[in-house]
This record gives sequence, C-alpha cells and structure tokens, in this order.
Amino acid sequence: RFICIYPAYLNNKKTIAEGRRIPIDKAVENPTSTEIQDVCAAVGFNVLVEKNKMYPREWNRDVQYRGRVRIQLKQDDGNPCLPQFPTRKSVMLYAAETIPKLKTRTQKMGAGEQSLQQGEGGKKGKGKKKK
Repeated sequence: RFICIYPAYLNNKKTIAEGRRIPIDKAVENPTSTEIQDVCAAVGFNVLVEKNKMYPREWNRDVQYRGRVRIQLKQDDGNPCLPQFPTRKSVMLYAAETIPKLKTRTQKMGAGEQSLQQGEGGKKGKGKKKK
C-alpha cells in the first residue's frame, strides 16, 4: 500500500506533459526527494526514500532531480494511515504547501538576498578613453 512521489510531480518548472501532477500555482520550485521525505515524515507517514531511482520522463540526470519517495498511504485492510490524507493528491498538495516553509528553504532565501546587496556597490567599468 505504498505510493510513489517523484519531485517532478510537485515542480512548478515542469509542464503537465513533463510530469507535474498538481496545479502550477500550488507547485514548488525544484523540490528534492529529501524535502518531500522531511515533510511527510514530520506529519507521521511511514516514509522510504530511494535515492537512485529517477522519474522516467526526467531528461536531466543531475543528482538534484534524482530520487523518489515511497509513502504508506493505506494500511493492509485498506483504511488510510492518516485520515486527513485519504488520497495521493492530498499528500502531494500538502507536501507542496509545506516545503517552502522548511528551514533549509527559508535560510537559502535570506542568504541569497544578502549576497546580492553586498556585491552591488563600488564597481567601476573600464570604458574606452576619448581621443
């Protein structure tokens, strides 16, 4: 009773033809399998990450796009493990909603803004001198 979730299902950079399975306004920018695992394990799912697996439609072979998350959605008798997540789509929407709130995501955003501000001033271009 395990379902598979690939990062491409939640990626807002992908089209539906490339594998996105949720609406683009709810999708996340380049999620990783570890982020999906963190979010689902925190809510109480039985989670397994397979690092070497890849989404078949993914043309990019980078490590960032690898991995798939297996989540136990239902028990052996067919009842949902967690009543608030009866379907695979509900799990995907929850993961996409929660991933941007992760500490790793918020710290990256803050560090990026600081580096941009530091690099701006004091740049003098070397132009051609007038004759």
